[in-house]
Amino acid sequence: MITEINFDGIIGPTHNYAGLSPGNLAATHNAGAIARPRAAALQGIAKMRANLALGLTQGVLLPHPRPDHEWLARLHTDYPSAAPHLQARALSASAMWAANAATVSPAPDCDDARCHLSVANLVTMPHRSHEWPNTLAQLRLAFAHDGFRVHAPVPAPFGDEGAANHMRLCAGHDAPGVEIFVYGEAGGRFPARQHVEASRAIARAHRLDPARTLFVEQSPEAIAAGAFHNDVVAVANERTLFAHEQAFADRDTFYARLRTIMPEVEIVEVPAAEVSLADAIGSYLFNAQLVSTPARGQTLIVPQEVRDCPAAWAWVERHVAGNGPIRAVEVVDVRESMANGGGPACLRLRVACDPATIDPRFLVDDRQLDRIAAVVRAQWPEEIAPDHIGQATLVAHVEQARHALLHTLDLVELTDR
Repeated sequence: MITEINFDGIIGPTHNYAGLSPGNLAATHNAGAIARPRAAALQGIAKMRANLALGLTQGVLLPHPRPDHEWLARLHTDYPSAAPHLQARALSASAMWAANAATVSPAPDCDDARCHLSVANLVTMPHRSHEWPNTLAQLRLAFAHDGFRVHAPVPAPFGDEGAANHMRLCAGHDAPGVEIFVYGEAGGRFPARQHVEASRAIARAHRLDPARTLFVEQSPEAIAAGAFHNDVVAVANERTLFAHEQAFADRDTFYARLRTIMPEVEIVEVPAAEVSLADAIGSYLFNAQLVSTPARGQTLIVPQEVRDCPAAWAWVERHVAGNGPIRAVEVVDVRESMANGGGPACLRLRVACDPATIDPRFLVDDRQLDRIAAVVRAQWPEEIAPDHIGQATLVAHVEQARHALLHTLDLVELTDR
């Protein structure tokens, strides 16, 4: 039976605020602050527990080996000798944002009836450009069943940032869907990270029906305002598209085409007059998990920052109180991730498939989360300050912490991947 599974990235022990991501306003604003990796990881685990409590199926992806010694070796240096900016890029924990791990097309959309995953190349940002080999290794392990095809990344220079720029609408997760690839155009204030050629290549690799595949330009105004990924201004689930009025460059044409393909679609658009782009991006209203729960119907899982933003919270309360498709809202605390520019949606990769076809070591329940939390409490650094990044003691600490987690989850084959 096809079920939607949220695979959350476990926040790694090197979580820090190096400000490596231009265009990500939270990350650059908090550059140089003291990070709390232990608290960050425990917040992420609490979010997963909340998903389980809602009746959702939950999976995990593991932190990558950091520092990335192989990447530094290809730059003909090592961690102690590397320049500080290379040390920071080699240490980055950004793989925690699993929405950038891959683009996923469930089997009902693909003409070979397999679920396809294409690993993102993330070439736009140096600190993320070396993530894909480790991501590919994990996904090929987790989805080794014949019902999946896991593809290597689209080659450079065509930037691809994964599911953060991809949406799927459908009558149900087991029904054929409409897949929407959102791309940006270069030349604005901040880099446009998703290239249309990368999106088209992925659609071809996944063997999607061209009649049910849309390529939509993200609004340049949204990118300039700090929406570095589409999921900062839009999210979809089943029949519902939830988007800001200024999310797309030509929303009228997009909506008309979408309604032609899927007449039953419900478009929930938040007017700029009610929630400005600045408030939408600052609160991460749209970087939410929009999920279908057994008891409450469609539920929006938002960060605490939405409740703290008067305009965003007022809109949510009005909608939930009305007769709209989003029937409930849940608030989660992921402040450490938010301070680095990643909300609830950034932390998870959605995969619609039969859970029985997944390597069970990547699926979690409350008991498994207890085991992960115990490792985090015992092994993750409490704090990482900017002057810690070059220290050999930190390297030894975080490498031991990750190894302890892999042993606990019986995933030691990922030790160097």
